[in-house]
Amino acid sequence: MNRRHLLQMLAAAPLATLPAIARAQEGPWPNRAVTIVVPWPAGGPTDTFARVLAARLSQDTGRAFVVDNRGGASGTIGMASAARAKPDGYTFIFAPNSTYAIAPHLYQTAYSQERDFVGVGLLGAMPLFMLVPRSSPVNSVADYVNLVKQSRTPKAYANSGVGATSHLATEMLMEMAGIQVTEVGYRGGGPAIQGVLAGETDMLFMPGAAVMSFMQSGDLRALGNTMRVRSPLAPEVPTFEELGFPGFEVVEHIGLMAPAGTPPAILDSMNAACARALTAPDLKPRLDAIAVTPGVRPVAEWPAYFAAENAKWRDFVRARNIRVQ
Repeated sequence: MNRRHLLQMLAAAPLATLPAIARAQEGPWPNRAVTIVVPWPAGGPTDTFARVLAARLSQDTGRAFVVDNRGGASGTIGMASAARAKPDGYTFIFAPNSTYAIAPHLYQTAYSQERDFVGVGLLGAMPLFMLVPRSSPVNSVADYVNLVKQSRTPKAYANSGVGATSHLATEMLMEMAGIQVTEVGYRGGGPAIQGVLAGETDMLFMPGAAVMSFMQSGDLRALGNTMRVRSPLAPEVPTFEELGFPGFEVVEHIGLMAPAGTPPAILDSMNAACARALTAPDLKPRLDAIAVTPGVRPVAEWPAYFAAENAKWRDFVRARNIRVQ
């Protein structure tokens, strides 16, 4: 069809058919840059994973996938901005469960997680590790619990943010072990790690992506893994289940979402693109380096998963009376 014939067709077409013709001219999704909102600051575990995935999606599709960091308030600021985005398949939200399943129970949000977002699917998981510095006298979780119980002075832990999975893992340990540890708050994972290394605190929980290099160097010693199974990246570290804490599981689940109203066909296409990217053999070393276990689950599984995860953390936050000060 030449340009003259196209103009004649557009002029004669009823107004109601113009959007359909325009879409046909655009071509299949994606035909321009795609934004992936990460509602956490640059440099953290979630951001690092997002950038690895975005680079591979750009390579596979020939279109730019651009990470847009919008941190603050446990991810709720970035989520609020994404909720206002046009649901056209060119804005997605890449977030951990601390943002989509925990933060809504701690903050007054300008959006509804259930009403304003649809799930593309789970993409992968990151284990958390309980860590002490090289100088610590303890070599096991039992040692640490005994130290806290017997010490005449309070022991302190580094908290990277109220409502973060690392925070709730510490709360779970305190509840199940019957101990109390003093919180020292930091603005993010990096400062919290440095606080432990500097001796300001005695312990912290942290996703593996942020601490693998410190574990490998011996500057931080891992005492326990918060998943139900041992991590292949640190198989020597036992799970809390193995250590006598039945039901102890705190996993950094990374999910991908889109503004409500995004066409289902685009959700399926994005899910499939992520599955291809994250199972590419040459990407495995990069995912191993940031302690990510990929596992893309179908779009259809998101509602049931979200309902269960949301209920789990709602009940835990209430039971522990966790509040943002």
